[in-house]
Amino acid sequence: MKLAVIGAGPAGLALALLAAERLRGMEIHLFDSRPLDRDVSTDARTLALNLGSIRLLERLSAWQPASAQAIQTVHVSQAPPAPVAGEVRISAAEQGLPQLGAVLPYGALVAPLQQRWLAVAASDPTARFTRFGTAVHAIRPVAGGVELDCGEGPVVEHFDLAVVAEGGVFAEQDRKRIHSDYRQNAWVGTVRLAAPGLQGLAIERFTRNGPLALLPLPDDAQGPRAALVWCLPQAEDDIATLTDAQRLTVIQQQLPAVAGRLTGLSPLKCFPLGLNAETRLLQGRTLRIGNAAQTLHPVAGQGLNLGLRDAQALVDALRHGAEAGQALDATLARIEWARAPDRWPMIAATDFLARSFAWRLPGLPALRGLALAGLEAATPLKRALAQRMMFG
Repeated sequence: MKLAVIGAGPAGLALALLAAERLRGMEIHLFDSRPLDRDVSTDARTLALNLGSIRLLERLSAWQPASAQAIQTVHVSQAPPAPVAGEVRISAAEQGLPQLGAVLPYGALVAPLQQRWLAVAASDPTARFTRFGTAVHAIRPVAGGVELDCGEGPVVEHFDLAVVAEGGVFAEQDRKRIHSDYRQNAWVGTVRLAAPGLQGLAIERFTRNGPLALLPLPDDAQGPRAALVWCLPQAEDDIATLTDAQRLTVIQQQLPAVAGRLTGLSPLKCFPLGLNAETRLLQGRTLRIGNAAQTLHPVAGQGLNLGLRDAQALVDALRHGAEAGQALDATLARIEWARAPDRWPMIAATDFLARSFAWRLPGLPALRGLALAGLEAATPLKRALAQRMMFG
């Protein structure tokens, strides 16, 4: 069997490594348009991983805890004015776990995964192919598989299965079957904090205009710091006109007291937000995973974790199908149903939260506050939610 993995981001690399580990008879070709000599380790974009994703990376020998900051506690609250403030605290200690997740730069995740793949490919050069610097121009269904137009020329090659793992950000994507522009911007960057900093505390603050998140980062030579994700409606977004001092003051006013005092702010980058999802992962022998299947609002920080579970579920299904002597098409059809209980509730939840910030209904802040307060009091429900966010 011949597999093409298109896209060497986290989801594509994880899929290629899992397939190499668990599907011994499979020939794997990993495509990416970027050249192999491009240094991805310096990419500072911030990622949040849940505990399930960390365990997957540990299994793949691609987890470097020294590059990440563990999340020990998640604090969710609502900014005033609100009749009922409400807050929820979820801690690793309550769950009997060493951590809830971790925060790290994109480069600190992708570089070890890529290094591990190159080692695996070198150990079996007749069945593991690294096709970096090779763009895939088109995928065409043919009898018994797909044809890829790839490289210069382009060259046409046949594969039994193609998995598209190239995602990108919402503004750069083609429209999928489910497409919604939230008309919101995400401003992202890094803030400096007075000592002792967040110390493993992740903060999600529901403001009148949208969610504001601080994610703990490892301290550097200048002291404590955190990643910032600040979402605002485009019609009311005047952040570009503010000075850094003004931005810092506004952010500080929106945060709860547990965040401590902010002392500095990096330059911020702005990204439009939206939902872009396929109703079906599978079309013939082409399957989509990760951001190629669903691009979500960052309100829950679950997009990458969902993509890694896509990769794991695909490999598990292919292995089970091979062991059971099942035809490939039947195995692929089962994957669609198997991923639905994980995909659709997460898509629906993030979509609801994203849209709710555009509503200006009387009493809505009070309802949100009551919901948070109720969740904090309902220990079994809070535990179930934590398990869902960590493991899908």
